[in-house]
Amino acid sequence: MDGAPTLADDDLGAARAGDDAAFERLVGPLRRELHAHCYRMLGSAHDADDALQDALLRAWRGFARFEGRSTVRSWLYTVATRTCLDLVEARGRRALPMDLGPASSEPVLDDAPATEVAWLTPYPDTALAVEQRESVELAFVAALQHLPGNQRAALLLFEVLSYSAAEIAAMMETSTASVNSALQRARRLVAERVPPVSQQRTLAALDDARLRAVVDGYARALEHRDAGALVSLLTEDVTWSMPPLPGWYSGREDVMAFARAVPLGDCGTWRALTTEANGQPAVALYLDGPATRGGAGEGGRFRAWSLTVLTLRGGSIAELTSFLGPEVFHAHGLPLSLDP
Repeated sequence: MDGAPTLADDDLGAARAGDDAAFERLVGPLRRELHAHCYRMLGSAHDADDALQDALLRAWRGFARFEGRSTVRSWLYTVATRTCLDLVEARGRRALPMDLGPASSEPVLDDAPATEVAWLTPYPDTALAVEQRESVELAFVAALQHLPGNQRAALLLFEVLSYSAAEIAAMMETSTASVNSALQRARRLVAERVPPVSQQRTLAALDDARLRAVVDGYARALEHRDAGALVSLLTEDVTWSMPPLPGWYSGREDVMAFARAVPLGDCGTWRALTTEANGQPAVALYLDGPATRGGAGEGGRFRAWSLTVLTLRGGSIAELTSFLGPEVFHAHGLPLSLDP
């Protein structure tokens, strides 16, 4: 019957009265999209975990003051955005190696991790709806990190979440004119850094056979140390970066020089699993070699080494971003070792 109270209405009243189960029923369906919003703002899945936890705690403590002038979803996005802005101010922006300096001109075999840098991290997107994956692509999230917090928030709330400038002004406690100004500046910078064709459009234009050939071909090229197979998959202007190592390589010639010296050299034997991250194909690489023996567990098992996110252009690989370290595997639900 029209006008009858709904379950959501009952939960609103109960949550305002301090019923945490009712609050969880309201929040639960929104957790995944709120987490993705925090990741886009912060460029780190770990920071997104912290931000979401903090935001929901703030929301729970303040829910008695929620007056229903907006939807619960809008109110939670307001709290999450403000929480992320506090973290942006406290922790600074996340970076990729190409943000730090020019490409390396020759292979560097003893590059030490730049532990003082807050690195961009990949995002496990398997729980995201297809329409949300474009907004977590690496190029877009990396570009966002070059924006001040207010511009970052305004752009995401407007372009990704479809809030109006007036609504964003209320959420960020500023004026509509300030929001429009922030949007104008943010759009200009992002347009300079993000390719005009998204990865989602690129992947949709490829037939399944070609996509499998590229992704599986990269994995097999590493496993078989096949330089010819690898070079055939790369664009002329391909880049390869490996955070937290500061060095990176640009152009097929320099990328292949690095590949022949290191991953295709004598560092050990690789095994690969294909997966996804940031709405893009990815390959998890496991190494059995000197660098992995004598660590956790016995030698002779393949240890988690890198999660490489592939950025494609047409039917070739235009960017290789290899995130090093077992913590990346843990965040993506990948095993930390493989049997021989």
